[in-house]
Amino acid sequence: MDITEVPVSDDKKGKKKKNKNPNKKSVSEAGNGKGAGAEEKEEKMEKSDAAAAFPPTFSVSEIKNKQRRHLMFMKLKQEKRKQKMQLRKKKKKEREALGDKAPPKEVPKTIENQRVYDETTVDPEDEEVAFDEATDEFSAYFNGLTNPKVLITTSDRPRGRTVRFCEQLATVIPNAHVYYRRGLALKRVIPQCVARNFTYLIVINEDRKVPNGMVLCHLPDGPTAHFKVSSVRLRKEIKRRGKGPTEHSPEVILNNFSTRLGHSIGRLFAALFPQDPQFVGRQVATFHNQRDFIFFRFHRYIFKNEKKVGIQELGPRFTLKLRSLQKGTFDSKFGEYEWVLKRHEMDACRRKFQL
Repeated sequence: MDITEVPVSDDKKGKKKKNKNPNKKSVSEAGNGKGAGAEEKEEKMEKSDAAAAFPPTFSVSEIKNKQRRHLMFMKLKQEKRKQKMQLRKKKKKEREALGDKAPPKEVPKTIENQRVYDETTVDPEDEEVAFDEATDEFSAYFNGLTNPKVLITTSDRPRGRTVRFCEQLATVIPNAHVYYRRGLALKRVIPQCVARNFTYLIVINEDRKVPNGMVLCHLPDGPTAHFKVSSVRLRKEIKRRGKGPTEHSPEVILNNFSTRLGHSIGRLFAALFPQDPQFVGRQVATFHNQRDFIFFRFHRYIFKNEKKVGIQELGPRFTLKLRSLQKGTFDSKFGEYEWVLKRHEMDACRRKFQL
């Protein structure tokens, strides 16, 4: 058997190995790129040294131990507070050094001072507003023809916290009487209140043993307002409280009720108290409206000197949120509502307020 030799070309004698690492340069390029590689290595070494000297910043939330995470968070918070105080003191010294030449203080941007203008904002000199005040349901009270007489009751089967809240509310409002509901419907209670010359009916509702709602009905012709009640603090729960309130008629302060709706709510609250406050008692009932939340506080004040006044809270305290305003007395089925809160429409813009 004859064996023929097959000639093999030089380029097919051995297969070239593929360059697995594309970053590595061939031997022919090594001579040209020797300096560049050394420089890259030096840069990497410098970065590693810098990383060793300055550890990377980390988030507190990455700490898995709960106690250590809380401790680190409190330390960071304390450091931020110190920096803020130092910056404030520095600015104060600069202002004292400059004196009259100091620049005016920057007004911080808040939701209140960026409020969207409401067309129904009340102008005290408006003739239409004055006419409405002279002819509305509260005109008899503001003209001195009637004196407030308030009945306070609860929902069916009230619990102890709601009962105590009603009793303390009766000590804040002069000439207020607490009666238990005993399962009577409000449509039967209102005619009895009118027959006995009551000017207000206050109903405190509860949920899960906690007061959560208030119906404020002006008698005999209305209107009726429904509020959500939150953050109720009784007298025993208030720190550094004063002694119990006296029987003196308190002063009433109404803040930030600027729109037509807010003006009506302010008059509704004002008609709860007598118009002749007894300044000897030094007691003040405050309804402060802020972002459509009405904060109620009851204080006693004392003049320490010509410049300083001491204030002591007496309690109770609570927060109200208006849900609806109804014309006439309470009528859940056929009542005509003047205003109803629609959360998704009215609360869409945070800078627009209703009161």
